Amino acid sequence: MNTRFTLNKIALATLVASVTTLTACSNDNTNQADSAKAYASAEQIWPKLNIAVKKEAEIESQIASYLNSMTLEQKVAQMIQPEIRDITVEDMRKYGFGSYLNGGGAFPNGDKHATPQDWVALAEKMYQASIDDSIDGSKIPTMWGTDAVHGHNNVIGATLFPHNIGLGAANNPDLIEQIAAVTAVEVMATGIDWVFAPTVAVVRDDRWGRTYEGYSEDPAIVREYSAAIVNGLQGKADEDFLSDKRVISTVKHFLGDGGTVDGDDQGNNIDSEQSLFDIHAQGYVGGLSAGSQSVMASFNSWNGVKNHGNKYLLTDVLKTRMGFDGFVVGDWNGHGQIKGCTNESCPQAINAGLDIFMVPTGAWKPLYENTIAQVNSGEISMARIDDAVARVLRVKLRAGLFDKPSPANRLYSGKTELIGAQQHREVARQAVRESLVLLKNKNDLLPLAPNQHVLITGDGADNIGKQSGGWSITWQGTNNKNADFPGATSIYKGLEAQVTAAGGKVTLSDDGAFEQRPDVAIVVFGEEPYAEGHGDRDNLEFERGNKKSLALLKSLKAQGIKVVSVFISGRPMWVNSELNASDAFVAAWLPGTEGGGVADVLLKGADGSIKHNFKGKLSFSWPKTAVQTTVNKGDKDYSPLLPYGFGLTYGDKNVLADNLDENSQLDNLSLTSMDILVGAPVAPWRLLLKSGDELLDVSSSTHEFGAIKYRTEDKVVQEDARQFNFDGSEKASAEIVTSFAEDTITYVEANGVISFDIKLNQPLGNELSLAMCSGECGESINLSNVVDTSLLSKWQSVSIDLKCFADKGVNFASLTSPFSLHSSGEASVSVSDIQFVPNKVDEATLKCE
Repeated sequence: MNTRFTLNKIALATLVASVTTLTACSNDNTNQADSAKAYASAEQIWPKLNIAVKKEAEIESQIASYLNSMTLEQKVAQMIQPEIRDITVEDMRKYGFGSYLNGGGAFPNGDKHATPQDWVALAEKMYQASIDDSIDGSKIPTMWGTDAVHGHNNVIGATLFPHNIGLGAANNPDLIEQIAAVTAVEVMATGIDWVFAPTVAVVRDDRWGRTYEGYSEDPAIVREYSAAIVNGLQGKADEDFLSDKRVISTVKHFLGDGGTVDGDDQGNNIDSEQSLFDIHAQGYVGGLSAGSQSVMASFNSWNGVKNHGNKYLLTDVLKTRMGFDGFVVGDWNGHGQIKGCTNESCPQAINAGLDIFMVPTGAWKPLYENTIAQVNSGEISMARIDDAVARVLRVKLRAGLFDKPSPANRLYSGKTELIGAQQHREVARQAVRESLVLLKNKNDLLPLAPNQHVLITGDGADNIGKQSGGWSITWQGTNNKNADFPGATSIYKGLEAQVTAAGGKVTLSDDGAFEQRPDVAIVVFGEEPYAEGHGDRDNLEFERGNKKSLALLKSLKAQGIKVVSVFISGRPMWVNSELNASDAFVAAWLPGTEGGGVADVLLKGADGSIKHNFKGKLSFSWPKTAVQTTVNKGDKDYSPLLPYGFGLTYGDKNVLADNLDENSQLDNLSLTSMDILVGAPVAPWRLLLKSGDELLDVSSSTHEFGAIKYRTEDKVVQEDARQFNFDGSEKASAEIVTSFAEDTITYVEANGVISFDIKLNQPLGNELSLAMCSGECGESINLSNVVDTSLLSKWQSVSIDLKCFADKGVNFASLTSPFSLHSSGEASVSVSDIQFVPNKVDEATLKCE
């Protein structure tokens, strides 16, 4: 029997011990006075944790012995974590990296359909190379880290559980521990030691693209869940801690990633220190108290200081005050974002308390060499290196990596039957059932009798990739087909099986068409898959600008057919129109591979009984308007459409009528200009040069790259303009881009333009054109039709109606380049002051009706 819990009764005292006197001091090159001052500040807010895993004298003695025998090169190698696409087995043999990872979309042999045996084979080769001391003199075993965030999600055939937002709605920590234990077994079956989970972000703005990685807007459930998942992954400290069926866990991302301004991924959290602890640190209180052995630093800043370089948080708070004795690993080249750092050099991160650089791409080698040089020069102290390496060794020793068999010979390695095992899928199916939240049930339409004619429609009905969301085989969860999920069940297939078994009839239709009139329609629709960055939004309106799902709902309603909506999403969204057009509405979140769990709840048994009632309750408040993006339990002016904790069960009175306000309130937003290049590219935008098929990120004031030459230029002040010279030898472009798509559709709706200043440095022919890109670039606009070609060597201001680009296929809800200057011939121009400006179409140089 699962133990439920009441959030407001979880006492912090059960997870932390009473305040004790600090006995350790920080191991870096700051002076004692600064350390004492920092600790005195931390002591006021941060607790000393009663961590379940204690230091052992034997392990500490072993660490000291290793440190005494290791060279500087061997120590720094323990602090370098490259990615499998960027190193070879021979690199591992030569350098002896302390760890390595596979990022999202990376697979053994570069094969998305790599088998479990392929994963084990790579793990074995890397392990054997790491303990081969013939070149580097080290026999310290490496460890492999992976993002298993809702099951072993990179591996074909693995069990994929509901994403965290759904598990939060289930409100069942015992189930969470069971899910983590299943995940650990499937990870161990592929020879991997370490997972980058759990994410313990407390999300405050649902526009954030990682909202679905958060369990709840309430810190209490995050604290409880963090402890549960750490126990499930690692085993409890007093039972089978890091045994043959357990993996090393990572509590992430430290700290405040769920509270950035405007929900901006990798943005700035401006909370007070007390709020940082009360809201954003509770997952660390739970997970670290349970004994999690690693913490991942966050991309975000806290009050303008990047967390990867924040000594106060990483060392004074986390390690010294809270007492964490495991290691801190960076996120994907996160160290390179620190002021004064690059991906290839960052002593600031080590001095701040980072223990392992996560350094994908080819930057790992210069980073390794530069770190060694910085220790030799005294820029990084040997004491700080020894502390970092001691932490890495401590975790490896606790995990038994020195004593366990090699990956190919471990208890579960290569046992293919464990990947997606039926008993694992049953756990996932239970999680799906318990995560569903019933928002509307007019006239008690649900549960449905299965012995009737059911029309199943919507683009999510028979789409396992869509129902699984991001971090599903591929990083963004895109470019997947149902065949990529062997053993999985789509929502349609689950419904079909139960309806057919009860003597009913099912019709599957993509567009809602049918030959025989159905008794009821189930419409499955929602967000397309996305992961971090790409999932950030400007507001919470669903299908803004393209209401295809609403049109389907209205079409069915107009025909007098009862409609059950099953909504797939990674966050609460403004769906008032869709709610109005539905007789019943279910928030299904991102249920993963076991779509049969949806049918278990929506349908009665063949005998007419209720098999499974709704258990899920909203762990995120549901917005009243598209701009109500920061509505959270406990807010002073708390007024959501549906409150935290809401969720109907069968027989409950329906509370939502069919007349919800369909005004999104977006018209009330005060929209200002969006700067793209003003003096320099404005974050998140950066400048990229392309010649032929080669790309170059601009990193200096001048570049000569294939068919294009670039330099900064003075227009009004120093270097506030950019000059591009195309020699015509091949097609080339200068593109302002972002790593993650931006939602800019507001500017199209607000009759916006792209405005920029341009100077023709030589007569302009017909070769130069401007495009915008949303993944692929739309058809370009020839600039000879926009600029005054008679003006040479003089600046002129021009503007183009954004609708011109939208008409050419650009998706402004997912914009990756707002300014892409192309030429296949000779041209020389300078540009400056590039902006999106609302409400300026009437003044545009080029308008589009």
